[in-house]
Amino acid sequence: MLRSTVVAILLLGLVSLVAPQAMAGTRCTSWSDHGVCLIEVPDGTDVSSGTGGSGTSSACVDKQGNTMTCTNANLGVWNNANACYIRLVEPQPDPTDLDRWGKPIGEHPGQMLFWCRYFGDQRDGDFPYMWLTATAAAPDPVALARQAISQMNLAAITVGIVPDPLPGRVGIIGMPTWMWADAPTESTVGPITRSASSGGYTVTATATLKRIVWNMGDGSVVTCNGPGTRYEDKYGKTPSPTCGHTYTRQGVYTVTATSYWDVAWNGISQSGTIALNFSRSATITMGEVQILNS
Repeated sequence: MLRSTVVAILLLGLVSLVAPQAMAGTRCTSWSDHGVCLIEVPDGTDVSSGTGGSGTSSACVDKQGNTMTCTNANLGVWNNANACYIRLVEPQPDPTDLDRWGKPIGEHPGQMLFWCRYFGDQRDGDFPYMWLTATAAAPDPVALARQAISQMNLAAITVGIVPDPLPGRVGIIGMPTWMWADAPTESTVGPITRSASSGGYTVTATATLKRIVWNMGDGSVVTCNGPGTRYEDKYGKTPSPTCGHTYTRQGVYTVTATSYWDVAWNGISQSGTIALNFSRSATITMGEVQILNS
């Protein structure tokens, strides 16, 4: 059965026995979600310019030194040590199944089965598999996703509304009320992306504002699919083109704007969505036009 978290691993290949961590005299500059070293360069190499010194490129390369894409949506992540893309076999085989030599799968304790896709040699087109042995538990990807979210400083919008929510300001019933997110930032209306890392693992999260639900205080609820349009005097008595309401009774109303977010995250061979919402209120006064007789 698949584990709930993918673990840091040592490659025990069918073709060769090679540890995925950086070899002696080298260091790893990029790790995959599986904890596998993607890019190795000699110790002391300055990779800030994108070169590895002595003609060694700071990139994923095959056995002939050709630059490879470090990730492939279909094949997995590139591993320089074995010059192949590795991808977790899903679902993992039943422990009672036999491997290709007739050995029970259950005799690979603490290991996970991965496909290995080769390029640039006579095995091109084959999909041999590798057993990968766990050495340390990977961090919880959801916990890392929440760390990434904490960096976003997501917050409720600042309520923009006409009439202004200020003492002495009174709106007229029957006239259009405009609502919007005032002084919008990526933390209040998005989208915003942040990443969090631990032990060579990285999870990236992107937060997207899905809608703002306005409780108008008079029993009406208005859903707006965006931040709304800020009112300007030039608009006069026209209704808001994106987010508005019309009051029919005078009174003092507490207007609450609740913004709903979806945060999509991925990393450590997993992905998911976290739903969040934030609210903020403002109070407005609505009245009638008074006609004075002389």
